Amino acid sequence: MSGPGIIAAVVVGLVVGALGRLVVPGRTQLPLWLTLAVGLVAALLGTILSRLVGIDGDGYTLRQLIVQVGLAGVAVALVVGTAGGRTGP
Repeated sequence: MSGPGIIAAVVVGLVVGALGRLVVPGRTQLPLWLTLAVGLVAALLGTILSRLVGIDGDGYTLRQLIVQVGLAGVAVALVVGTAGGRTGP
């Protein structure tokens, strides 16, 4: 993993984690730090996955960003949507 790739994964993960709270309707019992952590870990895994399949070329690429955002978005949506006892809108 390159330095810019790791930094971008951290930023992407935190942003997607925060936005995930806004996308899923209603209130959730999950703390904000947990959704941020899920987004962060998923984005870092997206960086690793993109490198394993050969997307990580010279430095940071748009394709790598797409993999990070996609994986983080799916992970946050799953965690926020399925856990934590939802309450009404």
